[in-house]
Amino acid sequence: MSEPVAEIGAGTRREFLLGAGMAAGGVAVLGADLPAATRPTKSPPAAEGQPPAAGAQPPAAGAQPPAAGGQPPAAGGQPGSGFRSSAPPEKHLSQLGPLRELAGTWVGSGFNLISLPDFGNPQGPQPFRLKLNGTHETLEFQQIGGNVPNRGSKGQKDINIFGLTYLQRISDSISNGALHIEPGVWLHVPATTVPDQPATVVRQGSIPHGTSILAQGAVIPTVDGGPRIQAVDSTPFDDKGPITSPTYLAPFSSATFPPGFRPPFLKNPNLALEDAILGQNIVKTVVLSISTKTSAGPSFTGGGVLNIPFLVSNANATQLDAVFWIETVQQPDGTQFLQLQYTQTIILNFLAINWPHISVATLIKQ
Repeated sequence: MSEPVAEIGAGTRREFLLGAGMAAGGVAVLGADLPAATRPTKSPPAAEGQPPAAGAQPPAAGAQPPAAGGQPPAAGGQPGSGFRSSAPPEKHLSQLGPLRELAGTWVGSGFNLISLPDFGNPQGPQPFRLKLNGTHETLEFQQIGGNVPNRGSKGQKDINIFGLTYLQRISDSISNGALHIEPGVWLHVPATTVPDQPATVVRQGSIPHGTSILAQGAVIPTVDGGPRIQAVDSTPFDDKGPITSPTYLAPFSSATFPPGFRPPFLKNPNLALEDAILGQNIVKTVVLSISTKTSAGPSFTGGGVLNIPFLVSNANATQLDAVFWIETVQQPDGTQFLQLQYTQTIILNFLAINWPHISVATLIKQ
């Protein structure tokens, strides 16, 4: 069983886990490349013959005496052995690559479209029901206070990964009832030779329905101007193609729209993103495109979705694709602000049909 070990860097509060799953067989340590001067040390001992300082504890039985010159004891007795303090935040923000502007709190609104099994319908079991919500959202990012080393082999040198933790909270825009909560991590992974892969961004998330996701994508150069938002399609499909029966798809034609939801959004919710930025002067856009699909070749990426058995049997989440746009918006007076837009499609499989679950939002950095 892993146990939490508090990071000892001044001003930091995060905890990291020792044990299984950390850094390819090693312990995740922070600030591995920091100079020795930044590492925490014990206070120098009192002069010979002087009493210890007020509040000082006597040495524990078997503890090693301090080395000559008041230096900390040798390996094995050093405080927080294996852990180092966090460097200034500017240093680590520069290591986050395209993720560096995410740090902070984003607030805004959007829409959520999902088809759900309707076995419990009071009028008798139905194939599915369509749920549409206007949403309020808060998305918080906090940078990890140091580097996380991953150990290389087969000719690959060790690499350092930098990242941010995040917490996403979504509620219904009318009732304020909770719809979604998701803690996780975004990572910036440098280019490697084994595997032969460019720099990538990774999102690891945990959803309390019983689903965990790992989605990855290559780093994309910053775009001048606004985002290029492509269409998505909410139409369910099977191995033969889209489901087109009007009778079967009746819940789509009889759906009740939340406030601000226009009829064209039903097929392509990304139109809501285009509406939100209509008339804005977006001067540059950082693009984060990720997927749980595994691809081979020069742009090899890995990922996946894991579900508890109940979900696998009843509404199996099989794939996630998402694009996040970090937009710099310039106002008429010349001032700028940061805006985050995203579209996310999760494929749910039930009744041997694939049902796109699409979420979109436009958020402003606070």
